[in-house]
Amino acid sequence: MKLSLLLATERRAISGLALLYAFRMLGLFMVLPVLSLYAGHLEYATPALIGIALGGYGLTQALLQIPFGLLSDRIGRKVVIAGGLLLFLIGSIVAAEATTIYGVIAGRCLQGSGAIAGAIMALLADRTREEVRTTAMATIGMSIGIAFAIAMVVGPLIAHTLGLAGVFWATAALAMIGLLVLWRFVPAAPLRRHRDVGLNREQLRTTLVHPNLLRLDFSILSLHMLLTACFVAVPVKLVALGIAPEDHGWVYLAVMGCGFVTMIPMIIAAEKYRHMKMIFTATVGTLAVILFSMSLLPSNSWMLVILLGLFFVAFNFLEATLPSMISKLAPAGAKGTAMSIYSTSQFLGASIGGAGGGMIAGFYGENAVFLFASCIALLWLLVIWRMPAPRHLSSEIIALNEDAIKTSDVLVERFAAIAGVEDVLIVPEERVAYLKVDRTLLDTEALAQITERKGMAMSAPSTSF
Repeated sequence: MKLSLLLATERRAISGLALLYAFRMLGLFMVLPVLSLYAGHLEYATPALIGIALGGYGLTQALLQIPFGLLSDRIGRKVVIAGGLLLFLIGSIVAAEATTIYGVIAGRCLQGSGAIAGAIMALLADRTREEVRTTAMATIGMSIGIAFAIAMVVGPLIAHTLGLAGVFWATAALAMIGLLVLWRFVPAAPLRRHRDVGLNREQLRTTLVHPNLLRLDFSILSLHMLLTACFVAVPVKLVALGIAPEDHGWVYLAVMGCGFVTMIPMIIAAEKYRHMKMIFTATVGTLAVILFSMSLLPSNSWMLVILLGLFFVAFNFLEATLPSMISKLAPAGAKGTAMSIYSTSQFLGASIGGAGGGMIAGFYGENAVFLFASCIALLWLLVIWRMPAPRHLSSEIIALNEDAIKTSDVLVERFAAIAGVEDVLIVPEERVAYLKVDRTLLDTEALAQITERKGMAMSAPSTSF
């Protein structure tokens, strides 16, 4: 969907919410590359407690993300988002003022308790039409990726100049800017329910017992467990190579940039040429080999940087393709519920990875952290080994008028009879039909005839995402 098709109000909402999301994630990510290097001066600091501080935000984020999303359905999106940003601000100040590692842990947990991702996505859906929602979601996704890259460079520079407290004061400033953006640039909207965004309780059980969705939930949990565990050890190993802490950001930027460029042909091969299962499985297996190789390196080996680059090739590919696989596998109208569980698993993985990596580093050293991560990757490989290749299905949302809603039972049968339509769900209260379609088999003419027929005219053209 081209950006020119966006209404002015949609463009304002998308840009404001993307900026807000980016500021919040930038504040969370900036701590990753610096905490294990700069927290040693804090009272009671141990590698295990530093690891808990590193991933602490993930635990509260995982616990509160769904409740905050449901709360936003009751009291309003902007109220919940503002409350979450205030918690993030308070947590940043607590961590900045902390003189013990326990204070930093408390601050990080408070930062994560401002779990507003679901509320932001719901407000985005409230402010956009179905036919441009893919563009809106993609913009948010891009903002997260950009925030991660900036954080890897800016975090070490701020920590070198202002210390660890300076990093947390910077995150507090970002939270205040986020509140300003929310107040001045993000318009409110009437509350609506969207099954493609946010949790739907009716579909929760079905989603939780779906074996292949569970495999993908375990996949994102494992991926972020590996990432957070590695950041317990990687900064220390880079210092051992003689790389000054303030220069670590440029190393991360270089390896992530190479990883991004290299993953593009992998995504093309997986999506366009239908090799998703093979490349997905091979990438997880390669991760296990990379991490095991890292565990064998001596402290002064520059091979670490090359392996780190390969790690980010695999990480970027998996981070980009796992949501796509969730979208393909989720039943019609259940994408929002599936993604809510998926995101909860992601944050839980960050929490486990930080704590586990910290404890292992404390008892056995940094190389053991990579060995631990390699074992997790092998377990992940076993979990997905017998997973069938996901069918390349797309989701279609069609907005319905009043006449179409009155004949919804007939409409379901007619949609289901079209070649290439695999699943149909009509939600009268949302005034939309959710379809899962196989683009290679879809009879587009038959679908167009139904959507244009008198008495069942649709208020918006069908669109895939």
